[in-house]
Amino acid sequence: MLHQALDDWAARQPRAEFAVDGQRRLRYAEAQDVTRRLARALHQAGAQPGERIAVLAKNRLEYVELLYAAARAGLAVVPLNTRLAPQEWAFILADAEPRLVFVEAAFVEAIDALRGQLTRPARYIGLDPATARRPGWESFAAWLEQAPAEASPAPPPDPQRDVLQLYTSATTGQPKGAVLTHRAVCANIDQIQQAITIASGERSLVVAPLFHAAVLPSTLTPLAAGGCVVLQSEFRPANVVRALDTERIAFAVLVPAVLQACLSSVADVEQRTFAALRLIYYGSAPIAEPTLRAASHAFGCDFIQSYGLTEASQAVTFLDAVDHRRGLADRPDLLVSAGRAAANTELRIVDALDRDVPAGQPGEVLVRGPQLMRGYWHQPAATAEALRGGWLHTGDVGTLDSDGYVVIRDRLKDLIVSGGENVYPRAIEAVLEQHPAVLEAAVIGVPDPRWGETVMAVIVLRESDGLSAAEVIAHCRTHLGGFEVPRAVEFVPSLPRNALGKVLKRTLRAPYWSGHTRQVAGA
Repeated sequence: MLHQALDDWAARQPRAEFAVDGQRRLRYAEAQDVTRRLARALHQAGAQPGERIAVLAKNRLEYVELLYAAARAGLAVVPLNTRLAPQEWAFILADAEPRLVFVEAAFVEAIDALRGQLTRPARYIGLDPATARRPGWESFAAWLEQAPAEASPAPPPDPQRDVLQLYTSATTGQPKGAVLTHRAVCANIDQIQQAITIASGERSLVVAPLFHAAVLPSTLTPLAAGGCVVLQSEFRPANVVRALDTERIAFAVLVPAVLQACLSSVADVEQRTFAALRLIYYGSAPIAEPTLRAASHAFGCDFIQSYGLTEASQAVTFLDAVDHRRGLADRPDLLVSAGRAAANTELRIVDALDRDVPAGQPGEVLVRGPQLMRGYWHQPAATAEALRGGWLHTGDVGTLDSDGYVVIRDRLKDLIVSGGENVYPRAIEAVLEQHPAVLEAAVIGVPDPRWGETVMAVIVLRESDGLSAAEVIAHCRTHLGGFEVPRAVEFVPSLPRNALGKVLKRTLRAPYWSGHTRQVAGA
């Protein structure tokens, strides 16, 4: 069970630091106590084992506490992506039907505007004191104080109980809740720990958002090893570099866009020593070899890449530190790879009929292992399709060589990964096509040295002119999260299609990706 590691370490090192959030510091014994009280408060609020709670907040101490408290109480946490548009939050909340919703002050007003759309009653808990003054909201601190002094009966341990519900999407853009059990999450934590070997007492910098699957390597794995997490609420390059140097950080999850920003915008990065920094873990987006070389020189540590999916908790493969050293020395071909399968994980490359293809031939990447999701919440047909035959069908096209190294070549799905965030083209296309001047639209990812990929809209207008790129972008900003808004717009007379009328996005992408050998890394 997820919370068992916290209890084990609280017994072994009660005074060791568990988490640091600015001036707030929590020790293991204190973390055990507060998560037990939170679990009692959740039960008192009527949350029953198997139900959901939702959290909408940036990285903060209470978020980590709620992850472990919900696990104790037999509940699943539904993290809400802070960068989505409010209507996307509304869809997820309506789908998940959480018993309680925990919200940071910055998002309270937006949630208030949505509450009338939600049919299931829920209690709304403000994580900041000022929220308590708003009608219909309770203060987190006051709510926690009301927890019963005596422990309520804990649900019996069940590794198959749900613990996380992370929302992803199909190419249609409709969100799907990937349901992860204690067994799956704990298995992936163990797989990640085998790859990175964090020691008790080591400190992990957490700047990757806790709503993302990256919570497993950045937070849950270090804590399962008796480490300490140092939380940053949002990414600021200077703050990341300072923390890596002065906070005795040994390990950090930093997507390539973050690494690039730290290297390019922090003037003294080359002068710092990073004495404790041992390992940087990256994924979620492509990394250019020059960026990797510059980061290796600046930070003086090892690197490890993971390829993974939300449907697989997080990690499926690892390109380990030895592979990186070899790749930077005399095997640059290794740096194109996403590495080899995680422990107890099997990979296959198959054709359209799920038949294995020869080594080195491209096909869809299939995964089997203990870290796979139970399924999609309330979507049995989508679950059956994704997990047919007992294998997770990733939707990614890759090759597998005789040594077990997988290279991700492209996507079957049209998912765009920009700065570590998943961007779903169909949702953006639907917004674009709401504009009266737009006849049809296709959204693609194009290469970007900072973000890995950025969003481009390719538009066919109803008239030959009359709409500018700036107007398209302004229209999108009113309906989409900031990271979903196209950075570039191209107007074309028609979209390329196949014989069945399907838009050929590969054809649209080809001119932009020409000469790029590495088009995608794991989500």
